[in-house]
Amino acid sequence: MTDYTYPSVYFSYLFFLLVAGGAVYFFIHSLKDGYWGKDSEEPKYRMLEDENDGNETSLSNQADTSRRTL
Repeated sequence: MTDYTYPSVYFSYLFFLLVAGGAVYFFIHSLKDGYWGKDSEEPKYRMLEDENDGNETSLSNQADTSRRTL
């Protein structure tokens, strides 16, 4: 009878290490690119403003006022 416990345990630890390492890698790169700063939401608001150029609607006015209150 063969014991297959050790290969499966080593594989699960290796898989966990790879996944955790990937998460840390992408987290560090997102910090370097500025996704976690105080202006991290600015591209979203800039895109919404560009999309509504010339089309002022009540929805865009609501988005602007909610942005100012935060």
